[in-house]
Amino acid sequence: MTSPPTRLGVPVHAATIQLAGISRRFGSTTALDSVDLTIPAGSLTAIVGPSGCGKSTLLRLLAGLDRPDGGSLTADGDDLSAHPLGTRDVAMVFQDYALFPHMTVDRNISFGLRLARRRDRRNGPDSRCISAEVQRMAELFGLEELLGRRPDQLSGGQKQRVALARAVIRRPSLLLLDEPLSALDVALRASARAEILRLHRDLGTTLVLVTHDQQEALSMATDLVVMNQGRIAQAGPPDKVYRRPATRFVAGFVGSPAMNLAPTAAGGIIGWRPQDAQLIEGDRAVAGDGQVVDGVVDVCEFTGSGQDVVCRGTTGETFTLVQREGDRWLCPGHTVRAFVPAPAVHRFAPDGSRIDG
Repeated sequence: MTSPPTRLGVPVHAATIQLAGISRRFGSTTALDSVDLTIPAGSLTAIVGPSGCGKSTLLRLLAGLDRPDGGSLTADGDDLSAHPLGTRDVAMVFQDYALFPHMTVDRNISFGLRLARRRDRRNGPDSRCISAEVQRMAELFGLEELLGRRPDQLSGGQKQRVALARAVIRRPSLLLLDEPLSALDVALRASARAEILRLHRDLGTTLVLVTHDQQEALSMATDLVVMNQGRIAQAGPPDKVYRRPATRFVAGFVGSPAMNLAPTAAGGIIGWRPQDAQLIEGDRAVAGDGQVVDGVVDVCEFTGSGQDVVCRGTTGETFTLVQREGDRWLCPGHTVRAFVPAPAVHRFAPDGSRIDG
């Protein structure tokens, strides 16, 4: 089947990536523990999880920078381990961008094509083709005026665009981004997110993004993967992972502020999002089924569009409420009563698994 043309002007084949029983150990430490995962062709898949959960190890395996101790890793059914690093149709942008400091922007962008030419003089791209492709990338990423500069003459945002251009110029079927926005200041992050989304749309490739920023993952991804202790805790569309967390861990990890979690008398856990609670004014009666929580305001954190209110519950637990502009503003020391409608209450078994119904 012929891949459709993209706005970059040439067809790009997007690969479906399949991981089956992938394991990776470093001495006595298990970084990946029998990971099963499908990354759909053309998706923007974001991988999140706490430090040490295995997400960077997984990305390195996809890039070919490391090899699994067990399991299979395929792209469209083709065993990736059978291909040497330099022959894989994969490109990676590292967290620190890894630009060559002695090369100009022009030479950094063209590095992959020049390497391909040296490896295969007969079938590799010629100088005219390489120059044309560099110009195309420069126009796409707004680098036309920077081609003669070296990395130490660039801002963080400019370095990121150069690193992306260097990766994209090869038209990879799989593009890997390792914490691509972590080195940028807050003012640049929003525009950089939009740039990556535009790049994914225009390139049409399969893109995998590792990030510690949940808002980044939730707002950008078509598919979200949550990892914990070397395993996949949950994978699926971001809205489904957020609204129907499969485990107590996912419920407490995904979302900001985090889901409120409290033990039940039966040994299980109930949870509810801070945004789902409704303040009860005075002695007003509550209509419908749900959970009533009482407490005293401990801390109020202004967020610009509202405030996050941390409360101490009557049984000693803490919980968080979210207030928006127009709400009656709570202050430390205020007593509060809130109602969480039954559909917004999540229930988890003692082993942490979700209970439906």
